[in-house]
Amino acid sequence: MTLTVESRAQRIAALGYDYRSQPREAVTACNLCGATAFVVVTHRDRYGYPAEAHACETCGLVFINPRMTAEAYGRFYEGVYRPLVSAYHGRLIDADTIQGEQRAYGAACADFLRPFIAGAGLRTMLDIGGSTGVVARVLADEFALQGTVIDPAPPEVARAKAYGLETITGLVEEYDCGDRRFDLIVLCQTVDHLLDVSGTLTRIRELLSDGGFFFVDIVDLRAAYLRNWSVEEAIKIDHPYYLTEPVTRAYLERAGLEVLRTDYAADHLHVGYVCRATEPRRDALPSDQSVRELFRELRTVQNAPRPR
Repeated sequence: MTLTVESRAQRIAALGYDYRSQPREAVTACNLCGATAFVVVTHRDRYGYPAEAHACETCGLVFINPRMTAEAYGRFYEGVYRPLVSAYHGRLIDADTIQGEQRAYGAACADFLRPFIAGAGLRTMLDIGGSTGVVARVLADEFALQGTVIDPAPPEVARAKAYGLETITGLVEEYDCGDRRFDLIVLCQTVDHLLDVSGTLTRIRELLSDGGFFFVDIVDLRAAYLRNWSVEEAIKIDHPYYLTEPVTRAYLERAGLEVLRTDYAADHLHVGYVCRATEPRRDALPSDQSVRELFRELRTVQNAPRPR
């Protein structure tokens, strides 16, 4: 199928999603460093919606501002998200069509994690935002783990349960597990969708067992805007946050998660990290130089012709 800007715009318009009318809230403090001075880096997203993205002047974290409320995002993911992504790509993308892709992704995650997990005597795993449970099933089978999936979408949780996984319907930030801890926690292709990255990573650190491991991957903002030579094309309302490598490491260090290994995915877009628990560094920040370079690069992409 050959896509054109016109046909893509028509498909998105046909969904009838009125982004302007959705309840939104202002972000007044940076989720990473708490600073309050921001720079507007774009006024629309890749779908054409009037979504501003701001960047924190202190640490370089980029985020939608104002962003939809948690309730509005709940409705968005329930009925709009997958049709919108399908309209953008010009093909059906739903819980059924992604099964093969998710199995391949799970196998790649297993390869990355194997040097740390295989033979380590781990028993339990928690997949946060685990959707239909395909990735969790792959990892549980590969490493003989008892797999648990937590996800806020009941239909997807039901699919995960059919895979023989323990399921929890809800958000990890609100989940009361008592004294329960997990030997492997994974946050796969999800961190960019969170409304509170800092709070979630802190919660993950609390849920991680002694000697346990944590895996997370990001859509690298720099890779996204350099691929398309467009900041707007890197922004989408389904991602409240946009992380770079320096920002991600600062987030992890603040939460008390030490990076053991980094992986650059074959799609040249995602970056994965395997971590273990350590003492939190509450003052961790990207270097001033990395922040200056980010703003310089953003300005170049916005104003200069794409290099040949």
